[in-house]
Amino acid sequence: MVTDAGTPAISDPGEVLAARCMEEGIPVTSLPGACALITALTLSGKSARRFCFEGFLPTDKKERRRILEVLASEERTIILYEAPHRLKATLKELQEALGDRELTLCRELTKKFEEALPTTLADALALYEETEPRGEYVLVLAGADPEKRRQEEEETWKERPLEEHMAYYEQQGMSRKEAMKKVAQDRGITKREVYAQLLED
Repeated sequence: MVTDAGTPAISDPGEVLAARCMEEGIPVTSLPGACALITALTLSGKSARRFCFEGFLPTDKKERRRILEVLASEERTIILYEAPHRLKATLKELQEALGDRELTLCRELTKKFEEALPTTLADALALYEETEPRGEYVLVLAGADPEKRRQEEEETWKERPLEEHMAYYEQQGMSRKEAMKKVAQDRGITKREVYAQLLED
């Protein structure tokens, strides 16, 4: 299989051919061509040590919502493809699901009008309210900040009554002692503090 449009099997049907060849015992080798996801990642300025590639988000609304929920807690750099006519809607969905993340917006990679724009989801949305998207896009998004996520989770747990928090783990089969340890971790406090608060209640 030869193509002049990037690496076969990345967001195209080449993977079907490779899988079928393997099923039939036909040796498969690969000599990659230009690959938009790797090109975008390497020029994005985002962490390339760990990343996940989602390709195009699903068109099915339920599955799309599920993927966005998963991506909201993804700590690795996230790479997505998007067509120009769907870009604005996708940027809006990403901002709603992930918050205002840092983003490098890449388009027309390896071509005459190549562009890599460091921005944020909010600023990208504002830009495309005034400018019509053109070309094929690769979105390179910063992963979730683990410390920020931990703080948000702590705040969420702190809003729940302590006994309800304990019950959550005890209903999963944990002992009272194990549940206290988990509750302390969730709330960012010591087991002693959990014990003292339970006695007060």
